[in-house]
Formats: sequence, C-alpha cells, structure tokens
Amino acid sequence: MSKGLKILLVVLGVLLLIVIGIYSYLKGTYNSLVTLDEGVKGAWAQVENQLQRRYDLIPNYVETVKGYATHEKEVFVKVAEARSRVGGATTVSDKIQANNELASALGRLLLVVERYPELKANTNFIRLQDELAGTENRIAVERRRFNEMVKVYNIKIRSFPTNIIAGMFGFEKATFFEVPKERQEAPKVKF
Repeated sequence: MSKGLKILLVVLGVLLLIVIGIYSYLKGTYNSLVTLDEGVKGAWAQVENQLQRRYDLIPNYVETVKGYATHEKEVFVKVAEARSRVGGATTVSDKIQANNELASALGRLLLVVERYPELKANTNFIRLQDELAGTENRIAVERRRFNEMVKVYNIKIRSFPTNIIAGMFGFEKATFFEVPKERQEAPKVKF
C-alpha cells in the first residue's frame, strides 16, 4: 500500500468520524427537543383536564348561589360570559387568557357568597365549594408543573448551539400560564 493511499484512508476515516459525530449530536439534540416538546404538551393536557373540571362545576355552583342572591345578576352574567370565552378558546394563549378571566369572575362570585351566611350553611353549596376549591388547588399544581416544563423547554431551545437546531426544525418558544396582575392580590371582603 502506497503512502498516498494510507493518507487518503486516514483522511476518509477522520471525515467519517466527524460525520458520525455530527449526525449523533443532531439526532440526540433533535430527539431531546421532541421529548421536551411532548412534555410541555402533556403538562398542558393535565392543566386542561383540571380547567375542564372547573368549567363543568361552575354551572351548578352558580345556580346554587343564584337561589340565594337573586339581585347579583351582573356577577352571574360576568361568570357566564367568562365561561363562554373559555369554551370558545382554541390556542394555548387564548385558553390561558380566558381561564384567567374566568378565575377573576369566580373571585367576584366568591365575594357575593360571603354576603349570604345562609348560603354558606347549605350542604349542597358546601359540597360544591369544596369540589371547586379542590379543583382550584389541582389547577395550581398542574399550572406549576406546566410552567416548569415550559421553562426547561424554553431554556433548551434558546441555548447555543441547540437554538440553531431548534430554529432549523421549527421548535418555538412555549407560553407560560401566568396569573394576571389583578389576581395577584387577595380580594377584599366588605360587609
């Protein structure tokens, strides 16, 4: 074997190793992005499960309160409108915004409840309120898990050199499910 042939084989071997290394890196990075993307989608599905549970509980809750607080029509209308927006939302960011509006409307409804001690003694109402409170806690837990997944995913797609691969394959930044500013303060109960 001639010296030129040996050099050619060594160069081809080195190039083959470089190509295999680049392929392995691209494959591993792409697969980790897919895994994180699916994790974000799975976490959002869990949030949606809990939001749907709340969505389903609201009509019974409102009807129970209506029986006691007939003159609080504006609050009931706001809850119904917000619930309707939740039902019509299609994108993740629209669903987040609509659910934040619904949570705000429910907060106003809870203020109405505080004015009716006889309502708070009703066993059906107590059961519904407990279910709604439990659901709100589950929503908070799932929202936290979702936001953790979004954070990990967003860090990954923004980090160099993964950001190049993410851009090549169309991976986009995910949206956090944040509490709106008006809900960050506890509502004030006045009698």
